[in-house]
Amino acid sequence: MTSVINVNLPQQSYEIAIASGSLEQLGQQMADLKLGKKVLLVSNPTIFKHYGERAINSLESAGFQVASYCLPAGERYKTLNSIQKLYDIALENRLERSSTMVALGGGVIGDMTGFAAASWLRGINVVQVPTTLLAMVDSAIGGKTGVNHPHGKNLIGAFHQPRLVLVDPDVLKTLPMREFRAGMAEVIKYGVIWDAELFAQMEASKHLNQLRYIKPELINAILTRSCQAKAEVVGKDEKEGGLRAILNYGHTIGHAVESLTGYRLVNHGEAVAIGMVAAGQIALKLGMWQQEDTERQNALIQKAGLPTKLPEGLDIEGIIDALQLDKKVKNGKVRFILPTQMGVVTITDEVPADIIRHVLQAM
Repeated sequence: MTSVINVNLPQQSYEIAIASGSLEQLGQQMADLKLGKKVLLVSNPTIFKHYGERAINSLESAGFQVASYCLPAGERYKTLNSIQKLYDIALENRLERSSTMVALGGGVIGDMTGFAAASWLRGINVVQVPTTLLAMVDSAIGGKTGVNHPHGKNLIGAFHQPRLVLVDPDVLKTLPMREFRAGMAEVIKYGVIWDAELFAQMEASKHLNQLRYIKPELINAILTRSCQAKAEVVGKDEKEGGLRAILNYGHTIGHAVESLTGYRLVNHGEAVAIGMVAAGQIALKLGMWQQEDTERQNALIQKAGLPTKLPEGLDIEGIIDALQLDKKVKNGKVRFILPTQMGVVTITDEVPADIIRHVLQAM
């Protein structure tokens, strides 16, 4: 499979290049963009063991001088301390304004590398090479970068668009099953907010929870249609002035769940799945969505092997308090993305606290 999707922006458009075996072409693709010769490749130990050498060989073959650094794996390391380590390596290797940081990894590595690139010398190039399904279809695209604050997810960050997003579906073969399922949460999200046809294609598949049971043509559709959806939304609203907020469907309550469980108990995709179930129930109670669509969404989430219930013992009032720290809060009101029909959502800050509480208690 080979697809090229353009992210069209006023200042810096770029390509999402999807092709099997494309990791070997990383160096040539970057050389074609006429980037500076110095590169800092950022990864984590697990991903680097699988793909680091191949990425470095490709870059060096194309004439780049490559330094590399591995950050620990896991959301709990997505902190300013990790960013400081990247700054130290950047200084040690004399990275210049024409230099590039390459993020080889999942969403955590992509977010941190992007933020380090956004802030080093007030902004240098970044290239995203996502190695998880979640990063391929979502976090590597669109220029959102950042780290977590102890009291909330992604509260520190910047918009910094990549020069290229290189997606090699072959690397999914080494992705743990739990991480694959986490990525499916974001794919289901696109089906609910933007692409009812993609949702129906996934409904027609017997299995969604393991890569080996999913037909190659459906994997192709999942990658290309999800990336296309993200590219279209970002192209219309780069800095989240309005429309782009719909990409946060399921994330409002999801981020609160992640934060309150210390980023250890549930991963991002699992939290988003829980958040989508909650958002669907809120929309149902407000008379905005049909029972049939709620059931379709929840059935697909379950087919993907994702949770539909809150973790045991989680404090409901703690979730409601945490919502006030969400980045989408405006004038003290929490903004929710709620579905109205399959493929269509709306943004509202008119959700009574007692409805949120009631929905969460039932989960």
